[in-house]
Amino acid sequence: MSAAYVISLPALERNARILRETADAAGCKLVLALKGFSCWKAFDAIRPYLDGCCASGLWEGLLARDYFGKHVVTYSPGYTEDDIRELCEFTDHLDFNSLSQWFRFREIVMAHPRFKSGDLLCGLRVNPQCSTGSTPLYDPCVAGSRLGITADQLEGVDLTGLSGLHFHTLCEQNSDDLEKTLVAVEEKFGHLLRSKQFTYLNMGGGHWITKPFYDRALLVRLVQETKARYGVEVWLEPGEAAAIHTGVLRSTVLDVFESAGHKLAILDISATAHMPDVLEMPYRPDVYLVDRHEPPVEVESQPAVTFEGEFYHPADEPSADPGVRDPQAAFVYRIGGPTCLAGDVTGDFAFHRPLAIGDVIVFDDMAHYTMVKTTTFNGVKHPAIVLQKADGTLETIREFGYADFRDRLA
Repeated sequence: MSAAYVISLPALERNARILRETADAAGCKLVLALKGFSCWKAFDAIRPYLDGCCASGLWEGLLARDYFGKHVVTYSPGYTEDDIRELCEFTDHLDFNSLSQWFRFREIVMAHPRFKSGDLLCGLRVNPQCSTGSTPLYDPCVAGSRLGITADQLEGVDLTGLSGLHFHTLCEQNSDDLEKTLVAVEEKFGHLLRSKQFTYLNMGGGHWITKPFYDRALLVRLVQETKARYGVEVWLEPGEAAAIHTGVLRSTVLDVFESAGHKLAILDISATAHMPDVLEMPYRPDVYLVDRHEPPVEVESQPAVTFEGEFYHPADEPSADPGVRDPQAAFVYRIGGPTCLAGDVTGDFAFHRPLAIGDVIVFDDMAHYTMVKTTTFNGVKHPAIVLQKADGTLETIREFGYADFRDRLA
């Protein structure tokens, strides 16, 4: 198998079952955020357990309508008039990022038959100004954020036509951070939520509900308390939690060489083109070397040693031995992609044996925020998309060729 994203349908269903059980216990609605995972040919595995999809604009909304077929929640920082007119035909929630956008399109929305019948509800994204994350790139509560309306902007404003509030402030976080955020929401927007005008509260995504350490009992309690306090329907829209630990990115070693005392391995996949959060976040994926005697889809072989911190450089160590922290894993390689970007590096990893051309390297947890962000930068070949079924069989649902690269810009 050449480079490919391999997505496990049983793992997706496992996550969806956990999400359903949590939502039922809390008494809330839970939708899939397509910005994190939108491989629609895998929707059959999760559709029975979720209430619908969260879309980041018109195109994701159309995907939700056409291939998920349940409730559609749409939010975008900016709509065009054409977007609004088309979204009014099918979306169930239409949330706005600013008063400017709402006032610009309010008459169009409120004149639509679906709004008049109550099938289309509108809301505002609010900014509780409560930062709980550690990565500024993913913090919508930083000063000057373009995401959401602050409480002072709503003072004395006519909010006729709106029935929901929406906040999204978490990113890969536990429910204790949600608890802190809800205190800020109460302080700044509680008076609105207590009014009979507002009937739903969307708590957004970033909830790591399917992680083993996640405190689901606390989430359930927080949702129940919020419903009781305000008398509103609560919505959650995790994307990553739906696809955590459900897929891998398989790659092949193209070249191995040394430079300035570093061993380097060039793969047929790229951090910048195929897993950009490695550079943007940044984070370190778990990496596995698939030994040749093992079945090609097995990734449970010898893991690479991962180091603490962001990027570990053996040259920084004072010892002549290139700083391998596990003495049994003596082969450290800087793994990079085939693009001309100097920083197209996933990181430095230690393996139990030397790497060789043709070795299969597998990156774990590559189903979410990977396929949705990929590019064909530098004309690098795009990995195929493969579904792994319950019986272990593989189905290639998409392969990419030269024409995909050529036709993208013309």
